[in-house]
Amino acid sequence: MHMALDARELCGHPTGVGRYLASLLEAWQRAGTPHRITLYAPAMPEWAERACAMESARGPREDSESSSAAARARGGGAPRAAIDVRIIPGRPGTWWEQVQFPRALAAEPPDVLFAPAYTAPLRTRVPIVLTIHDLSFAAHPEWFAPREGLRRRWLTRQSARHAAAVITVSEFSRQEVLTRYGLPETQVHAIHSGLPRVATAAAGAATAEDQEPLVLYSGSLFNRRHVPDLIRAFARVAAERPAARLIIVGDDRSHPPQPLEPLIASLGLSPQVTLRRYVPDEELAQLYRRARVFAFLSEYEGFGFTPLEALQAGVPIVVADTPVAREIYGEAAVFVKVGDVAGCAVALARLLDDEGAREGVLARAPAVLARYSWEKAAAETLRAIEHAV
Repeated sequence: MHMALDARELCGHPTGVGRYLASLLEAWQRAGTPHRITLYAPAMPEWAERACAMESARGPREDSESSSAAARARGGGAPRAAIDVRIIPGRPGTWWEQVQFPRALAAEPPDVLFAPAYTAPLRTRVPIVLTIHDLSFAAHPEWFAPREGLRRRWLTRQSARHAAAVITVSEFSRQEVLTRYGLPETQVHAIHSGLPRVATAAAGAATAEDQEPLVLYSGSLFNRRHVPDLIRAFARVAAERPAARLIIVGDDRSHPPQPLEPLIASLGLSPQVTLRRYVPDEELAQLYRRARVFAFLSEYEGFGFTPLEALQAGVPIVVADTPVAREIYGEAAVFVKVGDVAGCAVALARLLDDEGAREGVLARAPAVLARYSWEKAAAETLRAIEHAV
């Protein structure tokens, strides 16, 4: 099978969807799927450059058929996935996706197209498997600029209707897709993502000496994630703990804009609150080592990676009490009502100070984390793709 893949999310600084895609590709490589995979992107993805370097270090790669035969001759071992890259120069927007990309697909038609980021070309005869991570733009249009929200709503709906199969990353999102788009139940698959990779260096390694009275938030800044409420809650915590710190890591994508600097200044928190638009994975892992609490007050997610990163790194989490948070984090979290600033402050203070409360949350984390595996997610995703073909 020849699978084409929209790899735009691997370019630049990959965030949620980019990490999702990179993790699937790495799991497919480890599993040794014999299928041919071609990444299409407007520029060379950094992930692909690293993968090519690793392949070069291993030596020349056989094609998939000869590699399969070689594996059988050795008496075991699966062939590595054959991953190629096609560069289609241009800006990575709708024109690229709907005009330039389909032309490239028509020139060398694959057996299937995997579109991992909500939308796909509408004018292609190639069967499409589409991942829809959430429907925030449909459920809460007020969080998006009018033109951008309209584009997302129309194009995602049309892409879903053209797709042979739709993958979601939680049962919560699956039910939303089924309800809003009216697709057959057999066409929509809920496949949980695996554990985040960024916390690997910090997982299980932090000690009391490493940690500070630090509250950490990581993730893009959307209105639904109520970062201003987190800052207000932290102000109550900091009033009694002068050494406490709050670090917020994420690109500001809020709409309407929620300027955080004036709020921080008005609360007198400038010395204690740090805003970082982006940090490399290695530095983020070190922040997890230092943190005592991770806070994520999102009222709407499709999955929510970063609280799992925190749990994996041994940091207890405070999250908004929503159906998807209950589905994903189970009992390994302290839940607070959306908009409850006072309740959030109490939860943060407790996890900063109370070792028993911290240990209670972290003791339940292994059972929750055991549910998630990129190997499992990759295998289930590949089965859905193969079935669509």
